[in-house]
Amino acid sequence: MTYKFLIYISYSYALPIGAPLEKEILKRGHSIMWFSDLNEGKVALETEGNTNVLSTIQDVVNYKPDIVLTATNDVPDFISGLKVQIFHGFLAQKRPSKKHIFSEFRIRGFFDLYCTQGPSTTSIFKQLERKYKHFKIIETGWSKVDPLFPIKKSKSTDKPQILIASTFTERLSLAFDDSVFNEVKRLTKTGKYSFAMVLHPKIPKDIVDKWKSLENENFTYYDTTNLIPIFQNSDILFADTTSAIQEFLLQKKPVVSYKHTFNHDYLIHVNDASKIEENFNYALSYPEALIEKIEPFINQLHPYFDGKSSKRVIDASITYLHEDKSQLKNKPLNLIRKYKIRKRLRYFTLKSYNKPYTIQPE
Repeated sequence: MTYKFLIYISYSYALPIGAPLEKEILKRGHSIMWFSDLNEGKVALETEGNTNVLSTIQDVVNYKPDIVLTATNDVPDFISGLKVQIFHGFLAQKRPSKKHIFSEFRIRGFFDLYCTQGPSTTSIFKQLERKYKHFKIIETGWSKVDPLFPIKKSKSTDKPQILIASTFTERLSLAFDDSVFNEVKRLTKTGKYSFAMVLHPKIPKDIVDKWKSLENENFTYYDTTNLIPIFQNSDILFADTTSAIQEFLLQKKPVVSYKHTFNHDYLIHVNDASKIEENFNYALSYPEALIEKIEPFINQLHPYFDGKSSKRVIDASITYLHEDKSQLKNKPLNLIRKYKIRKRLRYFTLKSYNKPYTIQPE
């Protein structure tokens, strides 16, 4: 039996999440299309040269997908198919929300299946599964990091490479901090280090341009969301609270975190820009005590090092598509959220798939 898959995104950062899934789907001979509900994602798909893209929400409805793989917080309820949450990042632990431990665990009532990344998220989502009873949790690992495995050592160079990454929330972002900018600017002139930098697509252009102005033989700005090749070539990461931290740590390489919300023992913390260089040097020594603390963290975060998480996601989605779901409740009415989705997409319909989506096997 062949299936019609849809990868549903909003932003360019979802492309590296969907790409390994697309590869797995095509390998099995199924149909795969992409759709972005925001222009930023549409432009990214066009720039990357994707030809299997649905342009309008009416095209999506007409496509009638069997399985919708979603790297957004919600998905239109009026689209056919099993709605699968594949997540757009690791649990970054930036800040707790008022009603939930972390906002990543907010149940919005649109998904039939959550494909979780590892025990640290699965354990919480399993509790929510028992509470709400209208979706299923299956731990699969995360498709985005499949190309990271097997882990490669950083390339030997005459100077260590430091990757700088930043989140987009201004009060949490090092990219907006002038003292950090001035210190990195100073360090680029010493010739001791080679810097690579990536910024979140949502960061304002004036901030991006400011950092790009540092480009020289020791500083390279990368306008990309495909971070894995840069991860592999970098010795350490300098970041704030971005979820890139968790991805980078899977390599068991040190991370220097600037003003992180939580004092995690697997990170090297710095709160003063004048202390950045000494913490870089400490991180580059690969302290054994720190590396030992990284390992148990990543075993809870993502204990899959085989590069086959996409395979597990597709297996889980197809299997669950055919499972009997009569024991599950209908999804909540969600009238306000449903209206907001319709307004955003300018597509108004009374159609809604409230029952968990099922197809009888042939």
